[in-house]
Amino acid sequence: MATVRSFEHAHIEQLARILGETDAGLTGSEITEMLCICGIPDVLGPGSTKWRRILEALWSKQTENGCGNHVLRFVQEVMKPVRHRGDSEWHEATRAELNEVFAFAGLELGSDAQFRGRSAATTLSEAEGRAQHLRKKLRDRGVHPSVLRFCRAEFVQKSYFHAVLEATKSIAERVRKLAGLSMDSHELVEVAFGVSKGGGAPLVAFNSLQDPNEENEHRGLMNLMKAAFSAFRNVTAHAPKVNWPIEEQDALDILSLASLLHRRLDRAVNTRTGAPGSSVP
Repeated sequence: MATVRSFEHAHIEQLARILGETDAGLTGSEITEMLCICGIPDVLGPGSTKWRRILEALWSKQTENGCGNHVLRFVQEVMKPVRHRGDSEWHEATRAELNEVFAFAGLELGSDAQFRGRSAATTLSEAEGRAQHLRKKLRDRGVHPSVLRFCRAEFVQKSYFHAVLEATKSIAERVRKLAGLSMDSHELVEVAFGVSKGGGAPLVAFNSLQDPNEENEHRGLMNLMKAAFSAFRNVTAHAPKVNWPIEEQDALDILSLASLLHRRLDRAVNTRTGAPGSSVP
């Protein structure tokens, strides 16, 4: 690997926080293993907060070497696809977060754990202007508040890729809370909204299902949700951003679809508990 210029302390801190997140990040023993493999001294040791261990180890090694190569080496080792067999969702979600930080350095981590150069991200102030522009257009369309919160500067620094990804993920999270389920994607939709062969009510219903029109509407919305996951959520989660560009008009249309699904979830009801979708944040 060619020599990489040193990263700012703030950048390394953000990387450390992502990888050392209390619940979803690396375990203490994994941090020990990764640092050892990369030849990076564990400055603070296992008794310290996980993200601080990573931060101090990487910052110390970068200071010693005068370059950022060991920072990239550590991230690559952690993010090797083979290490996350069976947990691709964590891998892709974490990669997306890491790339938000690496964007400032003109780098992008691919799904193969290799770094590629890219144009440096816009500044936060420029990104905030873009985000405000996107929010205004979406407000003009009257989109659901649950969608607007993903139109922030950090999601639109370089493209609308992350705004679309997070908005579509928010639909799945809302269904999980309403239905009391833990699965994802098409399985989640089938279990939450599927009608049993015996004709029993689905776990979550978009309407009263009292006539063929309402039944068709329910099935149509169910299929629309699955289509949104297939066409946008799964694609954005598993494709490097450089290979799946999203222009403003595409983002507006996709986010409007997410808004429609959120509005219909407002009116949906858990048929077992009677809990309305409007009560789920």
